[in-house]
Amino acid sequence: MSGICDGRVVVVTGAGRGLGRAHALAFAAEGARVVVNDLGVALDGAPGGENPADAVAAEILALGGQAVAHGGDIATGEGAASLIRTAVERYGRLDTLVSNAGFLRDRMLVNLDEHDWDAVIRVHLKGHFLPLKHAAAYWRAEAKAGRAPVARVVHTSSGAGLLGSVGQGNYSAAKAGIVGLTLVAAAELARYGVQVNVVAPAARTRMTERAFAGTMAAPAAGFDAMAPENVSPLVVWLGSAGSIGVTGRVFEAEGGRITVMEGWRPGPTADKGTRWSPAEAGEAARELLTAAAPPGPVYGA
Repeated sequence: MSGICDGRVVVVTGAGRGLGRAHALAFAAEGARVVVNDLGVALDGAPGGENPADAVAAEILALGGQAVAHGGDIATGEGAASLIRTAVERYGRLDTLVSNAGFLRDRMLVNLDEHDWDAVIRVHLKGHFLPLKHAAAYWRAEAKAGRAPVARVVHTSSGAGLLGSVGQGNYSAAKAGIVGLTLVAAAELARYGVQVNVVAPAARTRMTERAFAGTMAAPAAGFDAMAPENVSPLVVWLGSAGSIGVTGRVFEAEGGRITVMEGWRPGPTADKGTRWSPAEAGEAARELLTAAAPPGPVYGA
């Protein structure tokens, strides 16, 4: 195999199913050696009794690629450290980290208990932070040793993290946090040769099949717009050396569409030059809102 990731070593978390599996296979098809991470849990994070990482690694090997499975919990310090260590010890290096692992505990806010909040924040947000931390430490050491990395990180957010989603307060908060983490990482790690970007995908997976049930038209001319494989080409490119100069950016990917998302920027502004009274502040705010673009609709509202 050869392609735009020929020779690169790529770690993909949550790679046993859905988007992660599609990414792992796509990287392997472009010549990467892949560490396939998956804990094998159920949709809500409960123990699943399966080991899908082994199956995906075997699938890559059967296609002539190189892959190794990793079944550790990347939302723990030791699991995340073990993940990065597996790449370096098995293949001698690490070039790209794709963080994708996650599950859902959907509830309306008044029914969302603390445990379900903590569990989703842990797997999505902490599960992005810890692999990033250990990968960044490796790349910093490489840079200081004079071996300048051409390193890439691709994080996974969601439209829920950009606009919000009714019944998914925990998930939306975690996915919004991933965007903030990405922006900081892009700024902090640039000096070490690391680029960090985030993709907000829309695809049919275990996590979205209920949301899409009955709403998706049949594939046109053989093209399934909601197939997770449609998202992977952008992720693979962002994870390749060819994406040089692209960092700190947020993309949406769905079907054949790629969108650069433009986040918070200063809009209409009023400056009195001194302190407002509450009534004055309210009047100014209403005037500014008439000149501002309306926010995007919250999913499910």
